[in-house]
Amino acid sequence: MKLYVGFDDTDNAEAAIGTGKLARHFEALLPENCRVWGVVRQQLLVDPAIPYTSHNSSACVVLDIPDPSLTETILERAREHICRESLPGSDPGLCLAPERHPDLPGLMAFGQRCTERIMTQREALEATSGVHLSGHGGTNDGIIGAAAAVGLTASGWSGRFIEFGNLRAHPDQVSVSALTQCGISVVSLDRDAIVPHPEDTVFTKGWLRPRFWGQRAVLPVIQTGKGRWEIMGGKRGKNN
Repeated sequence: MKLYVGFDDTDNAEAAIGTGKLARHFEALLPENCRVWGVVRQQLLVDPAIPYTSHNSSACVVLDIPDPSLTETILERAREHICRESLPGSDPGLCLAPERHPDLPGLMAFGQRCTERIMTQREALEATSGVHLSGHGGTNDGIIGAAAAVGLTASGWSGRFIEFGNLRAHPDQVSVSALTQCGISVVSLDRDAIVPHPEDTVFTKGWLRPRFWGQRAVLPVIQTGKGRWEIMGGKRGKNN
């Protein structure tokens, strides 16, 4: 079964390790036979009235676990992880929910609202009344982003992967077939819908980050020449 673990607001402006990296590091603490299916970054509303470190994003670790009875162990290890790794000045939040939980539709709606307007801790708690949500320091405002990360990721149509299989091991120039073999679908955004061929090459700009679309890892690309493609966007600075 899949388990969603949301983290938010664990760093500060001087941090070398942001919330996304903290979420990725959680893999090392998993019980035996549990694995990370993917880690998804979610972008929330950017507004001057919202305090955030750089881009107001949160992260959700999607786990494959063999037995629901492991949920409590994972929750306890996630609590210990966020308390140990969160930095001074942060307002950490943690959310955990299993797939097909009856409260997930409401949590998905909450996540969507977090991309559109300023939400409150009370609204986050109401949206997660049947699943785990906890604050671990500061103002505890991180519970808002942690809940949103779980809701948006559970919807299957939001965010981008910051961890998925061996995505960080691919070279800057990688074949479409190599991406397909590791579960990443390469999709052309050309208006005439040209289909990338398996032997075609994708230039990742050193920053391979598939989108989470339709419960799958999807890499949108544009054509730059015959048999050549490049990703949309690229890496930006922490404070841009």
